[in-house]
Amino acid sequence: MEITIIQALLIGLWTAFCYSGMLWGIFTNRAIVLSFGVGVVLGDIPTALSCGAVAELAFMGFGVGAGGTVPPNPIGPGIIGTLMAITMDGVTPESALAMSIPFAVAIQFLQTAIYTVRAGAQEAATHALEHQDFRRFRLTSNLTVILFAVVGFLLGFLGAFSMDTLSSLVALVPQWLLNGLSVAGGMLPAIGFAMIMSVMLKKELIPFAILGYVLAAYLQLPVIGIALVGAVFAIKHYNDSEKKQVVTTTAQGGEQDDWI
Repeated sequence: MEITIIQALLIGLWTAFCYSGMLWGIFTNRAIVLSFGVGVVLGDIPTALSCGAVAELAFMGFGVGAGGTVPPNPIGPGIIGTLMAITMDGVTPESALAMSIPFAVAIQFLQTAIYTVRAGAQEAATHALEHQDFRRFRLTSNLTVILFAVVGFLLGFLGAFSMDTLSSLVALVPQWLLNGLSVAGGMLPAIGFAMIMSVMLKKELIPFAILGYVLAAYLQLPVIGIALVGAVFAIKHYNDSEKKQVVTTTAQGGEQDDWI
């Protein structure tokens, strides 16, 4: 599949919006959102959503920074990985995820460089206000968002525009290696999910994790069904907590009345 210049421009604009939207707090810099836009532009939404879903499962774990670590950037699988899966023959969403991880790491280094360049933005904005230079203040306040938008556009546009060259390089990869990357990419979501469970799972929640595994592995229940079962237990736990709190408050009030 060949990508036209118009499609490359649209993908660049979509990447710019999603990447800069991260600073607006609207969570557009997510793999599922990025891949959906690519699927709309290229006319293959099912493949795009498959790429985004696989990447989101993986990024649940290693996409979250622990301590001082910096996670890979979702633009890697969301844009580059989705472009690979849609335009290249023999590339599955799982193998595209594995091949896009180096791009995700490199883009995160670029993002760190932007933050480093704009480290003195607050002092510069304060200095502009002290001198009542409101034009410079507006520019200083919005320059980080502008840089993210420009870098996002370049990443999306160049990624789509150079996909023919990348396709030629991927065509040199033997089929057995692509199959291995597919297996590795299929394992990444499981690894990411295990990492997030190791941090969030408490001992009193282990039975629910086992129940979810039984529903998925043995009863073949869809993800929506498992989510609904989990919602039932969550609502019940919330209601029981509310009743316990009311009983505790009443008991404490009764004791105070008897004391008085």
